[in-house]
Amino acid sequence: MSALIDLDNNHDDLRAAVRALCSKYPGEYWRAKDRARAYPGEFVDELTRAGFLACLIPEEFGGSGLGIGSAAAILEEIHATGCNGGACHAQMYTMGTVLRHGSPEQKKTYLPRIASGELRLQAFGVTEPTTGSDTTQLRTTAEKRSNHYVVNGQKVWISRAEHSDLLLLLARTTPKEQVKKRTDGLSVFLIELKHAVGNGLTIRPIRTMINHATTELFFDNLEIPLSTLVGEEGSGFHYILDGMNAERILIAAECIGDARFFIEKATNYAKERVVFGKPIGANQGVQFPIARAYAEMQAAALMVRKAAALFEAGRPCGPEANMAKMLAAEASWHAADMCLQTHGGFGFAEEYDVERKFRETRLYQVAPISTNLILGYLGQHVLGLPRSY
Repeated sequence: MSALIDLDNNHDDLRAAVRALCSKYPGEYWRAKDRARAYPGEFVDELTRAGFLACLIPEEFGGSGLGIGSAAAILEEIHATGCNGGACHAQMYTMGTVLRHGSPEQKKTYLPRIASGELRLQAFGVTEPTTGSDTTQLRTTAEKRSNHYVVNGQKVWISRAEHSDLLLLLARTTPKEQVKKRTDGLSVFLIELKHAVGNGLTIRPIRTMINHATTELFFDNLEIPLSTLVGEEGSGFHYILDGMNAERILIAAECIGDARFFIEKATNYAKERVVFGKPIGANQGVQFPIARAYAEMQAAALMVRKAAALFEAGRPCGPEANMAKMLAAEASWHAADMCLQTHGGFGFAEEYDVERKFRETRLYQVAPISTNLILGYLGQHVLGLPRSY
């Protein structure tokens, strides 16, 4: 396994290019967006023009054809600079469903336009108010008629729907009582939002503690063409599950970036802040938590690399991807708490950017998958313990 992880390939040139772009969007930019709960469209547009968001799209469709390790490096650097990839990261892992399971016509129609930035694929419609993470029990339906589907139901916590051209939707096409396995009967659809909004789809924003452009979606007899179906009808759960490992790895990389941001902030502040005649970093009560956060971040980063290496090699990586996400999320949260504590009262001041990033990184303990669900997965599928959910 050690030979699989190339520790020398740190994607240094790619990281440098990302940092150069992010330097144009300092803390003042993000603080203004956060206050207004505004979408960082300028930032997303520049990432798109630079080709970073199309790194996983094959060259034949206008992308870079890079591996997930490169995508992880991009998102890690975005977060390490104090920026936030939450406005656009879904495009990297959501388009994989189209790439792996879409028809030749869907790939030809959408992937080049996503790569060029003409279209944004940022919205991923899975979670519902009454079912939460129990995806197999979702209630949104897509009923097949002679030449179209009719969608009814509701989704919640669907980020970026107001800033996306395409929505990847998971809906039930076969009633639960008619399927043999609970994972059957769900289908994936790729919907053009400009045709859907106002014609059966209503998008309502949800104001949250972070600026994540989160919404709820209401479907009321929305008619969508048969051509919106991705892959085979009834296999949608497996298509979505197929992309979860990529999602876990990329979110974990963002968490590593957040942890780096907090550790650098805390280290610099602890060197400069003088109290009782000496830098506070000389005190073990300040120094040791920073050092511990650094060690925890480095350990989590190795798991992220292992998961990415397995994914790129086409090998099973479910446990590694889930552990990477959990460990990295915990490392970023612990680093955030340490950084705020190191700064004392100044950590609560908006101008330091610590409180904003503190709020942002807290999300990853809950989404895109709860830490408890990861522990349940490891308990059952890795350790062989009885099913807990």
